[in-house]
Amino acid sequence: MSAAPTKVLLVFPLFNRNSFWSFEAACKAVGARCPAPPLGLLTVAALLPQTWEFKLVDRNAEPLEEKDIVWADLVMTGGMLPQRLDALAIIERCKSLGRPVCVGGPDATSSPDAYRSADFLVLGEAEGIIDEFVSAWRSGDRRGVFEAEKFQADVTRSPLPRYDLLTFAHYLFIGVQFSRGCPFNCEFCDIIELYGQTPRSKTNEQMIAHLDRLYALGYRGHVDFVDDNLIGNKKALKLFLPILKAWQQKRGYPFKFSTEASINLADDAQLLTMMREANFFVIFVGVESPDADTLLSMQKKQNMRRSLEESIFKIYAAGIFVLAGFIVGFDSEGDGVADGMIDCIRATSLPIAMVGLLTALPNTQLTRRLATEGRLAADFDAPLPERGDQCTAGLNFAPLRPRREILKDYRDVLDSIYTPDAFFGRLATVGRALRRPTVSAPSDFRALARDVTFLFRLSWWMTINRPKVAARFWPLFLSCARNNPSALECVVLMTGLYLHVGPFALRVVGDLDRQIAALDQGDQMAATLTRQATLA
Repeated sequence: MSAAPTKVLLVFPLFNRNSFWSFEAACKAVGARCPAPPLGLLTVAALLPQTWEFKLVDRNAEPLEEKDIVWADLVMTGGMLPQRLDALAIIERCKSLGRPVCVGGPDATSSPDAYRSADFLVLGEAEGIIDEFVSAWRSGDRRGVFEAEKFQADVTRSPLPRYDLLTFAHYLFIGVQFSRGCPFNCEFCDIIELYGQTPRSKTNEQMIAHLDRLYALGYRGHVDFVDDNLIGNKKALKLFLPILKAWQQKRGYPFKFSTEASINLADDAQLLTMMREANFFVIFVGVESPDADTLLSMQKKQNMRRSLEESIFKIYAAGIFVLAGFIVGFDSEGDGVADGMIDCIRATSLPIAMVGLLTALPNTQLTRRLATEGRLAADFDAPLPERGDQCTAGLNFAPLRPRREILKDYRDVLDSIYTPDAFFGRLATVGRALRRPTVSAPSDFRALARDVTFLFRLSWWMTINRPKVAARFWPLFLSCARNNPSALECVVLMTGLYLHVGPFALRVVGDLDRQIAALDQGDQMAATLTRQATLA
């Protein structure tokens, strides 16, 4: 075999465009191509021998050219369920050009049979199995399946991702990872199946090395901690946050941070203060439902026995604004589920709420239970080209409640919460309640320039392309500038997201109306065809 270094093409598959999370209009408004880069593939590149050569193509940001494929000795790809169709197309295209393909990532791990057309499957966390793959490749093997032992990867030995392969301007934000796993046991969630219920955290030195590398490469601005629950290991996090604060202070706060966390963050005033001082500015929280019986049925006990309104306003008071997820379609829901969800979103003043239909994801407790009950659709994990996530798909099982009622409840929630009056009313409340720290103003010119450029481009694009939204935005912007200027960033960012989420909700409502009309006509075949139709 040749001693020349292996040339590896890393290809990140295209996400379905009909997704809540594409933030397409927000990206266009500020000149980005997609929200975030593929942190997993960047980590894989760092795990492979560094004598090898690497090229990254993110299909969400740039085209995959034939010359890229023929350059490579090996193509590596993989992602999540909404990327499966494109991942399979990538496999077919690369193999037609005579290039072997290795697939990994969460979807391949959960549904390996879907990827049998690939030459190699690397299943589970790459740190636990990549050396075996490299050894096989060097020995001349050109097919194989390599499966890591579950939950055993030592993340303290995970290398620094190859951020140098990125074009930062393509993205709204850049990701880092502190920990994997979540201590809770939500029935519908696949995170605990992929990474376990005992969070494993990286060392403080590793995390500072991540930030040092991004800083040295010239990146400034929004950094997302991609952890599925950052506060899963509070002890480790509380040891890290003072070091992160000191790092930020020394460099004039070049980064602002976002993450995902469970709602019990609101119970820990010390942790909220530490996150505030490190310049965390937004978190995503899985609220799921305001109904106690539904929370109990989904095993999300951490959300029970609390006032969601009080909890979320505690987070606002710490200077961190909140995005939240809600789910419609649980068996335990009653007739008032839509009104209860609308009231909850209004009371908590959540500007952006990701509301979707319950989806049985591969390899979850929910999916196993539904299969046992004979309620799981035969093609439950088959992605549809026109449907990107649980907002446009979902209910891939036989619900106990009439399907029409569930679709109507979901439709009514979306139709209510994303009218301009409702959205800007909630955003105005957050603009008054948010108490951002004054230390968060970046002294680094590049960080400040990025924020000013974001505001200018967003405002100009919105004024030209969405004048009705701009007419609501500017009075709120000026009021916030006078009364609580530290909250302006929130007002601008949330309005930017609304440029995508508002029209997206209207399209979903229209699609739901067609599904409901088909069900009302008693034409099940028409309902199925309508469900598969392209969103208007």
